Amino acid sequence: MNKLLALMVLAAACVLTGCNTWHGLGKDVEKVGEKIQKSPNN
Repeated sequence: MNKLLALMVLAAACVLTGCNTWHGLGKDVEKVGEKIQKSPNN
């Protein structure tokens, strides 16, 4: 369980450092949502 938690924290840190701001994170999430909506499997 501790390994899983550590992995999740590390992954979150990598994602958050990829975007310089929370505003940037919001834009990234929005782009992912748009791609999901445009996917032909819907």
